[in-house]
Amino acid sequence: MDSLRAAFSGTLLTPHDHAYEDARAVFNSAIDTRPAVIAQCDNTADVREALAYAQRAGMPVAVRSGGHSVAGASLVQDGLVLDMRRMNAVSISPDARSAVVGGGATWAAFDQAVQPLGVATTGGRVSTTGVAGLTLGGGSGWLERKYGLACDDLLAVDLVLADGRTVTASETEHPDLFWALHGGGGNFGVATSFTFRLHPLPEFSFALMLWPAGEGEAPIRAYREFAESAPEEIGGGALFLTGPPEEFVPAELVGKLCCGILVTYMGKADDLPALIAPLTALNPRTAVVTDIPYAVFQSMLDAPSGFRNYWSGEYLRSLPDEAVHAFCAASARMITPSPSQQGMIPWGGAVARNAADWPMANRDTPWVAHPLGLWADPADDHRARDWARHVKDVLAPWTTGAVYLNFIGDEGADRVIAGYGRQNYDRLAGIKAEYDPGNVFNLWHNIVPRKPAVNA
Repeated sequence: MDSLRAAFSGTLLTPHDHAYEDARAVFNSAIDTRPAVIAQCDNTADVREALAYAQRAGMPVAVRSGGHSVAGASLVQDGLVLDMRRMNAVSISPDARSAVVGGGATWAAFDQAVQPLGVATTGGRVSTTGVAGLTLGGGSGWLERKYGLACDDLLAVDLVLADGRTVTASETEHPDLFWALHGGGGNFGVATSFTFRLHPLPEFSFALMLWPAGEGEAPIRAYREFAESAPEEIGGGALFLTGPPEEFVPAELVGKLCCGILVTYMGKADDLPALIAPLTALNPRTAVVTDIPYAVFQSMLDAPSGFRNYWSGEYLRSLPDEAVHAFCAASARMITPSPSQQGMIPWGGAVARNAADWPMANRDTPWVAHPLGLWADPADDHRARDWARHVKDVLAPWTTGAVYLNFIGDEGADRVIAGYGRQNYDRLAGIKAEYDPGNVFNLWHNIVPRKPAVNA
């Protein structure tokens, strides 16, 4: 450790340090992993030094940015954590067409930096998520139907490889690695910075409507018809959730299971009433329609930390009435009151247009089901996980077999392959063999390095 301390400009924390417990806390409180060393990196040189030390010492390595990995990939037991959170600067080009973002930044830092210029790129659905983890895993967010996933706006990624080399991956430099970083996750190196393309976003608004859960089928069927024909500027989702204790929520819905329809719009709120008329005709108990800065909206939906988490997801090839019924019935197993949500998210638009270009399989799926469990009591662990699995099971007749890996925890190697499809997975495994042959980076839905077979 002395050799690392001498070369390291950041802060090194071990279990004996006062700040260690706070530094190892992650979004999923069910994760109780205790690293041997947390290396809070100030710069790329720190990343290289800490990574080299870990390999000399034979220590496993984890990379932490936002700490939102539901499976706990941001930490490693008895190993070394490369804590990137100090490397969080955001620099915007003079013409506001691109931004360079540090590998430890959250979407809050990114959105707040670009908001005054009326530009954005697709980010996470909450502001506390790390830019790195979300983007490398694909990057689903509210702007995706217009501008694609976060990874679709990547112009370049700077990485430190397992052997300590620093490389830039782009369309012209290491293009094979650049392809892999569009959904391949943290399998290939430590991302120290990202360069994103920016898009105009001068205005943003949303509508939120709530019904008692028992009335959910009609609104979700109507939302299905609405979303499948909506302009690409429209995002959002249908969900079941606990009625929040807000002024706009009727007292009889507070703390109760509700069906909600959230409609986001890249435009003025004045346009929304006409667009959502088929939904408001169904007598929601509350309907909020308002303009809001995009960065504020992102922060408004931040899920609270300190809860136990279990998530899953499925791609649906269609959403017939029978699937809507099954989805609604499954909501009865949710833990309420809690921050848990059971979402049905429409894709299409730019997500589907880029479907054939990058590693993620079945991006042309029209719907993504996403049970997102957050609960406080460890005694509810089995119940919460059973509910999430049940949502998957009842929707199985309509699923494609693929999955968006950022939405799930550790569900086994078969699910990782399903996230990419066999052909893409094999290509990724070959790229992994080139850039990380020792499989140092193995905690994010691991792609096992394997060189392509050579035909005799």
